[in-house]
Amino acid sequence: MPHSVSSAPAAAPFRHEGDVCHMAGDWSVLALAEPGEVERRRQVLSRAARNGARWDLHGIGRLDTIGALLIWQAWGEKLPERVRWSPGQQDVFNALAMNKGGTPAAAPTADPWAWLRAVGGAVFKAAENGRALLTMLGQLVLDLGAMLRRPRLGPWREISAQVYRTGAQALGITALVGFLIGVVLSYLSAQQLQMIGADRFIVRLLGVSIVRELGPVLAAILVAGRSGSAITAQIGVMRVTQELDAMLVMGISHGQRLILPRVVALAVTMPLLVLWTDAMAILGGMLAAQVQLGVSAQWFLQSLPDAISLTNYWIGVLKGVTFGMLIALIACHFGLRIQPNTESLGRGTTTSVVTSITGVILLDALYAVVFSSVGI
Repeated sequence: MPHSVSSAPAAAPFRHEGDVCHMAGDWSVLALAEPGEVERRRQVLSRAARNGARWDLHGIGRLDTIGALLIWQAWGEKLPERVRWSPGQQDVFNALAMNKGGTPAAAPTADPWAWLRAVGGAVFKAAENGRALLTMLGQLVLDLGAMLRRPRLGPWREISAQVYRTGAQALGITALVGFLIGVVLSYLSAQQLQMIGADRFIVRLLGVSIVRELGPVLAAILVAGRSGSAITAQIGVMRVTQELDAMLVMGISHGQRLILPRVVALAVTMPLLVLWTDAMAILGGMLAAQVQLGVSAQWFLQSLPDAISLTNYWIGVLKGVTFGMLIALIACHFGLRIQPNTESLGRGTTTSVVTSITGVILLDALYAVVFSSVGI
């Protein structure tokens, strides 16, 4: 709020009498908002300051912090030795003198090796996460062996709940996306096959590409974005609410009650989701081929067993099992590394999803190289 120090009528901002600079008028933000007004007053103030003038502020009618700051800067951000002012004006400038603010920090110098440091930090961080995932995998094997030796004590209720959440509740989204991908792939392939008169190869093209590659990868990406993020967020919230610490105090193993049920559940549901996604994608491709190429559904279904070998189905199932275990391990790993604050929770969930999808694609590329080398 502007501070009124006098009820004097508005006057010209400056009046010089000898070596005395009499300041008057309105020095509030409203008066300084006029175009060019700030620069004009700053120039007059600078000339008076260079000439060593004495200052008389009694004529100022309105003065707020913006106007006082303009005068304060002309004084070199220090109180002059010869100045006449009212008590209210003196309080404003004393406040400015006591709150000069810190010296601005010097601009950081550019580091030519910053990119190399960033790459090295990323490599070391990736190695640390890899070591932690390997340790988690070893603990998972031990917990799985203990459950098989004493199945009565296994976390079957948690496994059942995770099967429902990661499998049954994911049927809708995987069916929809798989169906649409099948339609798009069939439509685009039909356009190219028509140009060379190879319409009958649409079944083999759709069957092999969907069952062997698109089905497993598409289902894994959807599960990583849906179930993987949910697992990380759930474990992260347990960290924020200190439930993980309470489990350790009560002697409950994180591996047996949190990691094992989720890994087993995704290892069971992922291959089933892969087959479900394959079926929906082939259905969408069949309908699109019928519309685009005039291929009957009966001929399509009769040609499908010859186009897709049983080996390709088993490869898809194997990919589903390993993709599911990888997604669950990564989601649990980043969930357990979340710090007890909301910022870490959001960052950890995002990192979990990105890492899971990247890991799935890398593992799929590894499968392609391995199966190609053995002639499958």
